[in-house]
Order: sequence, then C-alpha cells, then structure tokens
Amino acid sequence: MDNVPKYVAASATAVAMTARPRTAKPDDRELVRAAQKGEVVAFEELVRRHQQRVMAVVGGVLRRREDIEDVAQQVFMKAYVSIGRFDMRSAFSTWLYKIAVNECWDYLRKKKVRPLSYEADLSEEQVRHVEQFVSTDSHGGGNPSDRAELREIVERLLGELSEEDRVMLVLKEAQGFAVEEIGRMLNLNVNTVKVRLFRARRKLAKTYRRRVGAHS
Repeated sequence: MDNVPKYVAASATAVAMTARPRTAKPDDRELVRAAQKGEVVAFEELVRRHQQRVMAVVGGVLRRREDIEDVAQQVFMKAYVSIGRFDMRSAFSTWLYKIAVNECWDYLRKKKVRPLSYEADLSEEQVRHVEQFVSTDSHGGGNPSDRAELREIVERLLGELSEEDRVMLVLKEAQGFAVEEIGRMLNLNVNTVKVRLFRARRKLAKTYRRRVGAHS
C-alpha cells in the first residue's frame, strides 16, 4: 500500500482541508478516468467532492465520532485501491456510498457493536427532521427542557427499529438521501425501501404519540 496517497492516512476532515482547489470543474466521470490512469490529484478532487456525503452515510450507521472518521478513511482507501475496477455503469457517488455502507457493516461485525445505539448523538437539526414525521403537533416548543425530553424520546424510538430500518430512516430523514440512493446503498429495490420507510414512520409516530401523551 506504499503507493496510496498520504491523505488516506489522515482523517477525512484533514483530507478536505488539504485537498488542493481546482479552477476547472470536470465531472466525476472525467475525474474517475484520470484517477484510473494514476492521477492522484484527480482522486483527491473526488474525495473533496464526496467527503461530507460519505461522512453522512457513515454517521447514519455508526455512533462515535472517532469510529465515523476511521471508517470514512477506510472507505476512501478502499475506493482508491479499487477504482481501477469501477466500470462506470453507475454513478461514482453510488459506488462510493455503497462501499461506505459495506464498510460500516464490516466494522460493526468485527467490533461486535450494536449500530445506532443513540445516546444524545443526534444534532438538534437531525432531531427536528425526525420530529417532523413522527409528530404533527408543536410539542417541545422552544423550552430547553422540553426539547431535551423530545431528543430523548426520538432517540429511544429509533432504538426500537431493526438495524436496517434505522439506517434507512436516518439516511432518508436526517441525512437527506433519496430513496433511490438508499436502495442502491442497501441492495434493495425502491419499492421495498418505500414500504419499509412507511412502516418505520408509522411505528415511530404511533409510539411517539403514546409516549408524549403519557408525559403531557
């Protein structure tokens, strides 16, 4: 692995900071073709473009910041080593995010860690996104104590879903991925993703209303 760029050994955050700006804006396919010919700068540009999204995918599965950065680093390393075999039949982003999801599952299997074991790890913005589809009222308002209670409820609700359904829901509602993207990442057809998202939302909404009603 001596020929792997040095940035791969750094955290994903450091990569973004050190990637050199480019005046031209070739599309991903052009950059992939250049990277397949050994142009490291082209691959660095691909990393710069997709780093935040990869972190979002990994963050939808893992909990600890350190784990997220380690796995994101591994994702880019695997992509660099494997890019010569990328056949352009799908978008580079789809291929890359699928690697990200698979690396997350591999990491969890090796560590024997239960994914998405939330402990106040969702940001305020993510809690608001999830709240939008589990609640039709304005519970929580601007009161900090109520917001903290809402956060706890949302996180506990997510913990009641199956691993794959939690990943789907977080990727869709908190991270903003399209149904088609999620299907490609998880090797599921679009209709299956839609049905499972619908069932997960319905379960969360029902449980949410019951728990909020018990606290009101």
